[in-house]
Amino acid sequence: MSTPKSALQRRAGDSVVPAHPPTVQITLEEWETKAPLSDLALRSVAAVQAASEQPPLPLKSSIADTDASRPATPNLRHPAKFGSRPPTPLPAATRALASHALDPKQPIQTPQQFYDWFAQIDRSVTHSQEAHFRAHVAMVAGHLDTASMLLERIDEVEQEVDGMLDGWRTVEQSGRNIKDACERLLQERDELLELTGEIDARLEYFQELEHATRVLNNPGESLVLQTDFLYMVERIDICIEYLKDHRYYKEAEVYLLRFQQCMTRAMTLIKMFFLASMRALATDVSKRLSEKDVSATAQMHLLYTRFRSVTPQLAPLLGELERRAASHPEELSALLSECHSAYFSVRKSLLVGRLTEEIRGLDPTRTELVELTNAGCTYLKQLCTDEFLLFREFFDSGEEQLYAYLESLCDYLYDDLRPRILHETRLTTLCEVCTVLQALTVLDVTELPDEPPDEPSVDTEHSKPNGIGKLHISRLLQMVLQDAQTRLFFKAQAVIQTDIRNYIPKQEDLAYPDKLIEVRRPESQFDIKEKEAVSRLFQLPSLDRKEAWYPTLQKTVWVLSQLHDYVKPAIFEDIAQEAISLCRQSLISSGSILSQRNASAGALDGELFLVRHLLILKEVANTLTVAGKDDQNQIGLAGMSVPDTVTSILSKTTALLPEALFASLGMPRGHERIRDTKHDIDEDLKRACQNVISLCSKPLCEPLREWVDRVRAFNASRSVSPHPNEPKPLLTEQTWATQSVAEELHGKFVEACERDLRISVTRLRLYLEDNRTVSILLMHVKEAIVDGYMTYRDTVWNMYAGTLKRTVFSEESLKQSLNVICDS
Repeated sequence: MSTPKSALQRRAGDSVVPAHPPTVQITLEEWETKAPLSDLALRSVAAVQAASEQPPLPLKSSIADTDASRPATPNLRHPAKFGSRPPTPLPAATRALASHALDPKQPIQTPQQFYDWFAQIDRSVTHSQEAHFRAHVAMVAGHLDTASMLLERIDEVEQEVDGMLDGWRTVEQSGRNIKDACERLLQERDELLELTGEIDARLEYFQELEHATRVLNNPGESLVLQTDFLYMVERIDICIEYLKDHRYYKEAEVYLLRFQQCMTRAMTLIKMFFLASMRALATDVSKRLSEKDVSATAQMHLLYTRFRSVTPQLAPLLGELERRAASHPEELSALLSECHSAYFSVRKSLLVGRLTEEIRGLDPTRTELVELTNAGCTYLKQLCTDEFLLFREFFDSGEEQLYAYLESLCDYLYDDLRPRILHETRLTTLCEVCTVLQALTVLDVTELPDEPPDEPSVDTEHSKPNGIGKLHISRLLQMVLQDAQTRLFFKAQAVIQTDIRNYIPKQEDLAYPDKLIEVRRPESQFDIKEKEAVSRLFQLPSLDRKEAWYPTLQKTVWVLSQLHDYVKPAIFEDIAQEAISLCRQSLISSGSILSQRNASAGALDGELFLVRHLLILKEVANTLTVAGKDDQNQIGLAGMSVPDTVTSILSKTTALLPEALFASLGMPRGHERIRDTKHDIDEDLKRACQNVISLCSKPLCEPLREWVDRVRAFNASRSVSPHPNEPKPLLTEQTWATQSVAEELHGKFVEACERDLRISVTRLRLYLEDNRTVSILLMHVKEAIVDGYMTYRDTVWNMYAGTLKRTVFSEESLKQSLNVICDS
């Protein structure tokens, strides 16, 4: 890289040696970048450059001696050379001044002088010829000096620039430091401001005590109605919560105690204002009610509308008291209880006179119990509803106290109603009383009218919650309903003991099957409608002839239908189990009495009577689910119809009791047997069905069975004869075993089937009205007959040389014959 100084040296000539060595090696571009020239400087450089392109002549050369190739000739020696006319003579002084410096000072006289003068001229010519070079060298030297000076100035400027750059960097670093310091100061200022704000925010809770104390010290009861009172209470509440969360603050416990005292004072002012308002309102209303000829509408206005007119003023204050009492029950719950007590005391003092007058108008000693219960409880329900709605407009808590107050109002009627219920002897009347009470209980108030919007509150986040939802009349009627249910229960037990357990059957009660024949006669439309109006609790479509039921069964179903909806399920199950068990025992005893009337027909009537009524009783038990519920994974008999029940009992039996029956009843086989009501019914029903099957089939097959047993005994005696050598008598030679006797037995069997079996089928259809049930029993009867006859057939089949093979029935032909008899 070359510097401006070396460039000038090359421009002057390579032979010129720089006067000064280079100092700083920088490029022209860096120079231009670091020291840019202004317009004036650029013009100056251009002017210098233009002047240096035409250097001036040497200072010692004459203007006239422009030709350096020949020596100058003195003017005096060649005067004619400048013109044709000789010059004008000049004075001597002028000529002396105008002489050349190379002119000889003295006239040349000798050759040596000439040579000296010529040498001088020669040296002058030579000097004149080299003058412009020397001038140029001088000029270049001057330029070099100027360049050196410029380089020195540039170095100085560069040093100045470096100094300025160092100063700028120092200033920049100082500015950055100042900026950082300022930012730190600003951050510290923000932290101080934030700390100041936090301190102010914390001190604000403590400073609120002075404002609250000043507000509470204002005289007058109307203080609670001022606009800033509730705001002040809200602020106290916030301060209390804050100080509870920051007990570690200095003097926090002291301020917390003082704030709680302020809260107690504020709530006490609300309580005093409420009590004063209630007393003034009660005094005014009592005075107006004591006047004569006050209409019912005016009474309602005084008792309810007047009280509702003060709720916009009192409800917000009571709402604040309730909310604070819920947050601070130890300090403020007593104040709220005093407000509740004062309210109930005022209301009761105003309502007792009107309430006793209304109850006296019902004439509790003479009015029918059902009418008294309906009218009195309806009036109490309306009264309690009005009181509940009015209380709800004032308060939003104290539900237990409210129900205690309403129960105290109901006691005025219950004192007259309860003795009437406890001394009532009619079961139907007690049921009607329970119906009335349950109807009023079911019709509880499900929705209440919305509350009117409160005054705009300061704190919208803590709006008054609706803690009391609806009125439950059942709580108020529960006591009298329990009395009625208890009386109903004991009366039902008395009826069960009198009309079921200790019932003595009359002659007409056991007039079977005459009663069944009488029932099947055509009935009038009026009688049918009356029967349809009987209790619909037990829907027994297969057994709808309730007039033909035994009286104890009728009484059992009637009692249970009366109790079903009025007592608790557990109590109902107990009394239902007792009633059904006693009814079953009475049916068994009555069936035994009926069977003893006639040895032949009476026995079948007694068993069919028992089957008929046990089936009804079992369906009643299944409907009521008297026994404990079976496992959900087991299959019970609760939903089985009468034919299904008979099928389950008679089919797939082990000792005529199906395995499925044990599992469905939850009973283990063997010694562990659960003796519940339904199981006892099943046992008795199974036994009765066995007896019916036996009574229908045994008279037909008994002669055949006796004859077969005699034949088997004779054959057995022949095989064990004590005299083996003696000739043994033949079976066919016996008078009782001849072919004619066997044919006679067959004929009597056919006649018995045509006569006795047809009569039995008719009785079955008379007692059991369901055709499927009859078919199931007949199927087992036919199976028993076929089994008995097949034993006889197998015995005579190979006797008498096979002559009776065409006489006796085959199994298929016997079944067809029995089907024809049973279906006819």
